[in-house]
Amino acid sequence: MDHSSHAPHPAGTAEGMSAVASAVDVAGAVFLVLWAVAMWLAVCLLAWANRGPVKPWLYRGSVAVIGLGVIGQVGHFQEHVAQAAYWIANPDAPAWMTPWGDGLARGMGVVDPDNPTLGMEILHLTGNYVFLAGLVGIMLITSRAVTELKARRWARMGVWMQGIHGLEHVALTVSVALGADRAIGLSTWFGAIPPGSALTTYRVWWHFVANLVGTAILTVAVFHLWRERRSVRLSYADGASDSGEQGDRAVGSPRREPTTKAGLADSDTQASTVLTEHVP
Repeated sequence: MDHSSHAPHPAGTAEGMSAVASAVDVAGAVFLVLWAVAMWLAVCLLAWANRGPVKPWLYRGSVAVIGLGVIGQVGHFQEHVAQAAYWIANPDAPAWMTPWGDGLARGMGVVDPDNPTLGMEILHLTGNYVFLAGLVGIMLITSRAVTELKARRWARMGVWMQGIHGLEHVALTVSVALGADRAIGLSTWFGAIPPGSALTTYRVWWHFVANLVGTAILTVAVFHLWRERRSVRLSYADGASDSGEQGDRAVGSPRREPTTKAGLADSDTQASTVLTEHVP
């Protein structure tokens, strides 16, 4: 998307966002930022807690992070789909935003009303990190599995890809916030593409393809997570059982030996020997 032209643009385009944000715009922006912050606080807590004994809330917390990440990416991706569809119908027009995306961008733009494109950059930065948190949630929920699960492999791929894409959004946002006349990042050739339809085309399709691939990876990861849910649940159930046994031993309860075929065979042999010694 071209953020460097300062000529008038129609409302609904990334460059033509109204400078006046309503209370609803600001509330929506604050809610979305808090959503992202809460998800990353949860990710940090889950990552730290997963280093110790399993707790009942670890599984449920990871599921919640994944669910919020999926919901967030559905909203994020539809914005890019709408922008790509608008470009197909209007290839020479400035980049377009949906009414709800435009409102959220206005709300986020209150941090610097004199910088008309900063709100849009913050919006997409926030959306990308909500998405990334959801992928990390899949990594966390599968971390206790004994074997390497397909869901974990796909999530790892997504974390790497979206992590790099997230760094680009950081560069785009910071460059605009610092007063650059155009956003600087991979999707602008680091500012080398001049303002105009070429820059708009490149940015629209760069971010559409990046989100298309990322969303496909998330979909496959969630699909495998659903198929492998039994293994994931057992990994937490085993941990809870181990914790319970450790608690029993801590209060002096006798340790129960595992029941195995070899153990049963040894018990039968010992019983036969005792009977032989005592039977005349």
